[in-house]
Parts: sequence; C-alpha cells; structure tokens
Amino acid sequence: MSETEGARLFREAWIAGVRRHYPGEPKSGYVTPWEDTPEWEREAAGAVYEQVRQFLELSGGHASRLTREQKGRFVATCWIAQMYRHFEDPKPGYVADWADLPDWQQETDADIFEAIETSVN
Repeated sequence: MSETEGARLFREAWIAGVRRHYPGEPKSGYVTPWEDTPEWEREAAGAVYEQVRQFLELSGGHASRLTREQKGRFVATCWIAQMYRHFEDPKPGYVADWADLPDWQQETDADIFEAIETSVN
C-alpha cells in the first residue's frame, strides 16, 4: 500500500471510529473527508499509518496479542509525535496523554490500529 493509500486508510478509520464512538454529533473537523483534509494532517496520518505498519511487521505478527488499549496507546503516541513535528506549539488536545483522552478517542485510536492490522494481513 502506498503512503497516500495508508494515510487515507488511517483517515477513513478515524472517521468511522468517530461516527461509531463519539457521543452525539461530532465536530465537522472530526469527519472532514479526505479531499478536504489539510496537508499537515494527511502527512501525519501517513506517518502514523507507516509506524503502525512497521510495528506490525517487526513484531512478526505478535502485535495481534496486544490489548485494544495497548493498540490505541500506540496510535495515540505516534500521533503526538507527529503533532510536535508539525506544530511548534500544538494545541493541548493534540498532545494529550492517553489517560486524558476521552473514551471515544481512545476507542477510535484502537479502531485505527486494528484497521491497519487488517489491511496488512
């Protein structure tokens, strides 16, 4: 899968997760389609996709044994690194620690990991 395809998969998994887990009506920015997603966010999505893909590859298939929380934490940590890469002073919500993320976002991050996992198997 190309980096662009991986980034799109990440974004589509994010949108599906938000629609599934967000309580009420999500903010429009949370479900912005790929075509309208800012370039920095596309690049970050592609980088996190690639980090998860490599992690899965390097684990020799054993990453499937991680809990949903561990999978979600991995995605969240990779995302935080990208926020520091793209912003000198990122919004606090962009770099919030796992424990400070709302449940819907934790579940969505785990969904993203699992979507990538499914795509590479």
